[in-house]
Amino acid sequence: MNEFGTGSAPGRDVDVAVVGAGQAGLSAAYHLRREALVPDRDFVVLDHAPRAGGAWQFRWPSLTYGRVHGMHALPGMELSGADAGRPSAEVVGGYFARYEEAFGLRVHRPVHVAAVREGEGGRLRVETSEGVYSARALINATGTWDRPFWPRYPGQETFRGRQLHTAQYAGPEEFAGLRVVVVGGGASGTQHLLEIAEVAEETTWVTRREPVWREGPFGEAEGRAAVALVEERVRRGLPPRSVVSVTGLPLDGALREARERGVLDRLPVFDRITPDGVAWDSGRVMEADVILWATGFRAALDHLAPLRLREPGGGIRMDGTRAVRDGRVQLVGYGPSASTVGANRAGRAAVREVLDVLGGARAAA
Repeated sequence: MNEFGTGSAPGRDVDVAVVGAGQAGLSAAYHLRREALVPDRDFVVLDHAPRAGGAWQFRWPSLTYGRVHGMHALPGMELSGADAGRPSAEVVGGYFARYEEAFGLRVHRPVHVAAVREGEGGRLRVETSEGVYSARALINATGTWDRPFWPRYPGQETFRGRQLHTAQYAGPEEFAGLRVVVVGGGASGTQHLLEIAEVAEETTWVTRREPVWREGPFGEAEGRAAVALVEERVRRGLPPRSVVSVTGLPLDGALREARERGVLDRLPVFDRITPDGVAWDSGRVMEADVILWATGFRAALDHLAPLRLREPGGGIRMDGTRAVRDGRVQLVGYGPSASTVGANRAGRAAVREVLDVLGGARAAA
């Protein structure tokens, strides 16, 4: 046993450590294999989750595969024949498991990465629950699911009802007959709202900003423009915004019908929380049994803190997938590559950057 727990490989040297086995991490591992790097010899994939599937494995059961927007296949293996009525967690989790097996990626799980810090000889020291790895380069693909964002409002601790976050949402059934306030103007907020409105006594939707609805086609050019806006923020070292925050919400048939029924009549976010509900400075008061925070997630990057990658603006300044403050570190599934198609492209780009790092390190050795 060592200070980071029992493990079969403490002190192992690898060329590349991949942290996270969601869409971006698996894409990176695939491209490392394409470059003839061997899992568990040249690179290692470490994943915090208990099983294959990335964040998808934690999605609520009522989010069926047919309701998923924009799931993009991993490189080298299509996802075909999926039952649109099955939970997305099962469909995507099974697909990721088959993918890992097909390409022999040998993902280590569940493994917690506690810290990445400067090591010896220009290497990175990756401290994990199965021991310490020494890597020439790091591809970080930890996503956001482990860091749900909970806003703070006056009186929040006095609320006598239930508060939960999207990360804890298991479906609409538990809200039957209750008065529910849904907070958040993103895709999760509207999905929760539509489901809960079918069974709750009353729903109230509040958002900080007026929702932006998108109608009509959304093609490749529009997608590139939206990603470019997010990318500009990370180039400047600012915390990334979600892609949907700049694209708006697609107004499909279900949302259009819900809007006509008044389910999507939005109120500005409340000013404080009371023991029995929420209140606005205008004098409006709303009684509630549940407050559901569909307020998004933040990048799970605390383990990188010892490397001091953050800029004064709070984000990590990026050049493509490379962290500007440390070229050995690649971030994938972060900012503009947070979408599934973006994660695939970022995995490929990160491997190209890593090969440059490895080439330089080997030449200097």
